[in-house]
Amino acid sequence: MRFDLTASRFVETDERPDAWAVIGAERALRWRELATEAEAWAQRARTYGFAADVPVIVRGHKEAAFFVAMAGALLLGAPFVPVDTIYPDERMQRIASTLGARTYYDAQGDRFVALNGEPAQAQTAANSPPASAPQPLREKQLAYVLFTSGTTGEPKGVQIGRESVAALVEWMAADFALGDAPVFLNQAPFSFDLSMYEVFGTLSLGGTAVLASRSLTAQGATFLATLARHGLTTWVSTPSFAQQLLLNPQFSAEGLPALKTFLFCGEVLPVGLARQLRQRFPAARIVNTYGPTEATVATTWIVVDDAVLAQHARLPIGYAKRDAEVFVEDGELCIAGAHVMRGYLNREDLNAARMFTRHGVRAFRTGDLGAVEGGGLLFCHGRIDDQIKMGGYRIELMEIDSALRALPGVSSAAAVPLRRPDGSVARLVAFVATGADDGRLPGALHDWKSLLAARLPSYMIPSELLACRALPVSVNFKIDRAQLAQDYRDAHFKTQRQHGA
Repeated sequence: MRFDLTASRFVETDERPDAWAVIGAERALRWRELATEAEAWAQRARTYGFAADVPVIVRGHKEAAFFVAMAGALLLGAPFVPVDTIYPDERMQRIASTLGARTYYDAQGDRFVALNGEPAQAQTAANSPPASAPQPLREKQLAYVLFTSGTTGEPKGVQIGRESVAALVEWMAADFALGDAPVFLNQAPFSFDLSMYEVFGTLSLGGTAVLASRSLTAQGATFLATLARHGLTTWVSTPSFAQQLLLNPQFSAEGLPALKTFLFCGEVLPVGLARQLRQRFPAARIVNTYGPTEATVATTWIVVDDAVLAQHARLPIGYAKRDAEVFVEDGELCIAGAHVMRGYLNREDLNAARMFTRHGVRAFRTGDLGAVEGGGLLFCHGRIDDQIKMGGYRIELMEIDSALRALPGVSSAAAVPLRRPDGSVARLVAFVATGADDGRLPGALHDWKSLLAARLPSYMIPSELLACRALPVSVNFKIDRAQLAQDYRDAHFKTQRQHGA
């Protein structure tokens, strides 16, 4: 069985009629069970005023009920709006305000709840429709609306159409070589668009999604044993999450014998990590992809094999996916195609600034710096807003990161700007992950400034190099530079107090 995204219905297939569809945090569902529960969920949602083009907030973590709700919303024609429980109530309130919603679905409690915390009001003969029902969106035929953080801290609603999701799954089926009925790791929160690889890949390809909760992934050996038991074939995560797992010897071809594909997105894939994965999983295919939330998960791809690793000190983001165009305009990566979003919800100012039309299709300015080489090979050189100015020089933090990761004994690294009260950058410090708990730099890094000087100009070399076991990551498992800067300030303040005492 699988889900036909074009027809918005479950369809029978001759393969694996009783196969698992979802392995959730609280229970597992076979495909027929998923179909039955999704249809029942859609019927129940109607009684709360949800219908085609009416957005429904789904809040939870890695419950099977969360997956059921997303499938049920697709059946209903209602765009789902995923919100993970790691985000505070205040963020959901702001999202609901943007949507005009008064009711959401609580996947943990399997219930519809009013935003004031009371049970939602269902439709009755005397009350049709419920007063709490949200209104349809202006954009029709959306698959989901995903809220990302804006520079002001206000969430931005990215509207993704069903045509964009169809383009995503066609690309996955045609080029990713995932095989029949792939078994996906679903580790990223559903409110992080990376997880849409697994949601729509599972539904369209008739596969299985293993929903890995935060509590499960924290258990290391138990987590990997769970993946092995369910025959994981496709690992989907940010590079930082995979980097953390390398500390566990079970993260290997022997520990995960069915694993044949790594699918990365969300941040830079370091050359060192790719080489380690090639050693641990010599038969596995590493697919590195790039793309913003506004372009339906990803828009470029490359298979990182030994030849690619031998050619590049810094990995390219690959080539534009089929039926898409990626180009560089004034140094900025731009994307055009059917997979580009329909626009930000209620943000005509941003739509005017970031979206345009190219060759008759939607196009988007990513805010990422990039370059293109012969044959269309694309590179991302970091965010425009990650480009800093210090001492009169414009500096790309990602270039420093790349040089740091090339140092001996370093698994991951990040350059961190320390800013003055007026926002200007006073100096740069750097953190490197060494896997050790003692906080000391390995002996091989005794002359780290000279090693960096072989790759970087003097004005790009950090003033300090600090070691840690692992770099902190955000809820989406991306390296958290802001946390590193705060850690540095806290440690500096503590040292000052000690010296003052």
